[in-house]
Amino acid sequence: MPTEQKTAPARLAVRKTYKLFVGGKFPRSESGRSYPVQGADGEFVANAALASRKDVRDAVVAARKAFGGWSGATAYNRGQILYRIAEMLEGRRDQFADEVRTARGGTRSAARADVDAAIDRWVWYAGWSDKIAQVRGNANPVAGPYFNLSAPEPTGVVGVVAPAEPLLGLVSVLAPAIVTGNTVVLLASETRPLPAITLAEVLATSDLPGGVVNLLTGRVAETAPWLAGHADVNALDLTGVDDSELAVELERSAADTLKRVLRPPLADVDWKAEPGTERLTTFLETKTVWHPKGA
Repeated sequence: MPTEQKTAPARLAVRKTYKLFVGGKFPRSESGRSYPVQGADGEFVANAALASRKDVRDAVVAARKAFGGWSGATAYNRGQILYRIAEMLEGRRDQFADEVRTARGGTRSAARADVDAAIDRWVWYAGWSDKIAQVRGNANPVAGPYFNLSAPEPTGVVGVVAPAEPLLGLVSVLAPAIVTGNTVVLLASETRPLPAITLAEVLATSDLPGGVVNLLTGRVAETAPWLAGHADVNALDLTGVDDSELAVELERSAADTLKRVLRPPLADVDWKAEPGTERLTTFLETKTVWHPKGA
């Protein structure tokens, strides 16, 4: 008598839960809210956490706590850590290519090219870690028996609104801020946040100390004003703000606490172009020291 064949039940895939990244951990939004993320084809991809103003405050606290240790690390050590992140990005190249293609559309080869460019950009900034002081600092000629030396120092906690370019643009605003010793609270692209969360997973498993990068997803119009007005945030990068009225509001709010603000016209940003050192030097302060000769 033939044995009856039983069909194994279809396996249910384990769906990924996308969370925030604060202080080296992955908490849900304290509000418990989420919002749907769609791919380039308009289809549902996942639910992302919808950050609140308390999440912004928690992220700023984590960034400030991490600032002392990160800014006090040697430039060489920071470069090593960024290079390690690039190594890990290389190992997850295919995953990032899939996410970039889902978010932006286009061919797989184009997505892979953008991922390669993002990895190369990360390595490029890592190499500047112990060189920017020679470019930005100098010995000043003075009239008197003194040495007069100027040296760059990190500004502090930098709030960054990431552009919609899902990986190359994200890396291009994040890497220069942290390689110079700043800590960051980053608002991911509202419509294309998933590559940013995957990048946070890479950061969490690298040697980057917790709190150096804190990443929030959600409505930029809801979270950015709290970031701009927070007195413990020292600078703002508004590259990803495409609403001119919101950008002006954020600049005014930042002025109340004397923040340094970077707001390049989006039309002028070519993420594939040679980046230059502008973003490295934007969030640096210059300390000048006088010392008598012969003492």
